[in-house]
Amino acid sequence: MCSSMLVLPDFSKFQEKALEQLKVTEGKTVAVGQKMDLVFYTLQIGFFYMDFDLISKSIDKAKNLFEEGGDWERKNRLKVYEGLYYMATRNFKKAASLFLDSISTFTTYELFTYDTFIFYTVLTSVISLDRVSLKQKVVDAPEILAVIGKVPHLSEFLNSLYNCQYKSFFIAFSGLTEQIKLDRYLQPHFRYYMREVRTVVYSQFLESYKSVTMEAMAAAFGVTIDFIDQELSRFIAAGKLHCKIDKVAGVLETNRPDARNAFYQATIKQGDFLLNRIQKLSRVIDL
Repeated sequence: MCSSMLVLPDFSKFQEKALEQLKVTEGKTVAVGQKMDLVFYTLQIGFFYMDFDLISKSIDKAKNLFEEGGDWERKNRLKVYEGLYYMATRNFKKAASLFLDSISTFTTYELFTYDTFIFYTVLTSVISLDRVSLKQKVVDAPEILAVIGKVPHLSEFLNSLYNCQYKSFFIAFSGLTEQIKLDRYLQPHFRYYMREVRTVVYSQFLESYKSVTMEAMAAAFGVTIDFIDQELSRFIAAGKLHCKIDKVAGVLETNRPDARNAFYQATIKQGDFLLNRIQKLSRVIDL
């Protein structure tokens, strides 16, 4: 009886050989623009293998090359690569900032389509921007408006959140989850992203109330009271939401930190720190 075993190739060797060839080519290259192109090829290899150390070093290398020169087209392309790196390493705020800067200059089709780029831009912006910035930079952005309808559920996801249509938002959000789960860059952060989005939408809803019944909130989101109870209990325990649940009365009471009080406490702390520094300095001078 004969048995056979499928032997998979060692893909890491392909990466090593490709990087070796790029290094040889770089040694024969003088022009800054061509060196930058080689860095972009290296970045593509890094993203293919999800080698974040290689990606980080290559981004730093590209920035150093730009100090020697380089055109705006390549600089704008680098922003997309860097934004993708930050998104893939769970720094959604930096990713959103870089993606938004690149909306009108996007040419990085070797990474993904413009539709996918807008998909990433909207997803990262929703959990990173305040309402005013979201309106100005995303909801009303002509470049986003032109293509957002091509991505299933994305327009409803964005606009229902901004317009406080929470039941529609949950429906659109559930429609997007499969796309997020199947995306190679977002999938590792799927559970984290799901929590962050829910934190944003629950916080936005509660922002309008000092107190609200659980029944009213459940109705607004189109879910059961038990679901809202379980959700909010977890988020409150994790410090994600500033409210408390009165289970007897079935009421949510918000206790958002007072901004003026927080500023006062921060000022006192900074004043104490400065006073300690001055006292230490005076002792040194006396010596």
